Amino acid sequence: DGSTVLLYLDEMSYFRQPEASQAWERRGKYQALARGSYRSNTKTRIAGTLDAVDGRVVYTQNTVIGCKELVELYIKVREVYQHAERIYVVQDNWPVHFHPNVLVALEEQEEKWPIYRPPDWSEEPSRFAQEKYGSLHLPIQLVPLPTYAPWTNPIEKLWRKLKQELLHLHRYADRLDELREKVKAFLDQFAYGSLDLLRYVGLLTAY
Repeated sequence: DGSTVLLYLDEMSYFRQPEASQAWERRGKYQALARGSYRSNTKTRIAGTLDAVDGRVVYTQNTVIGCKELVELYIKVREVYQHAERIYVVQDNWPVHFHPNVLVALEEQEEKWPIYRPPDWSEEPSRFAQEKYGSLHLPIQLVPLPTYAPWTNPIEKLWRKLKQELLHLHRYADRLDELREKVKAFLDQFAYGSLDLLRYVGLLTAY
């Protein structure tokens, strides 16, 4: 009935310079080459979620992904799933996922296993995070995956699809803004779900 939602979350990076990869091309003079740029190899980061039931993708794209960007993603997720009473977000054990400045935006967590945080981190959110996000109480529960087990997170295959279809040998090294728009268009095609994507990542086997 949509009252409970299960999402998989992960982050990935891509760069101005194209990734080298095997490819094919029609016979002729043109060759599929990783043509680079003299400009710095600027990194762009994506954080996104994949709906385990309908294949919907919600994401944010920025030069960095930190606490602020994760909270903004969770706010966007809540806007998409306005009627959900509880949203479970499955993700890896990157410590930033469980930073106090992220958790302050969420409802009280029911996780019973200890979460690793660097010893020099505060156990309390900053005053800024408390004032900006403390009243949100987003109905989101974080579900940690086993330590470094990317094969248990299906959204990893979405990143593989993005790399195979767009980023490998891309031709936008001198047009970074256009490359980012291409990535946006690729992810936007899943804004309302995709059974084909669910099949691709292994969450749907029946036709």
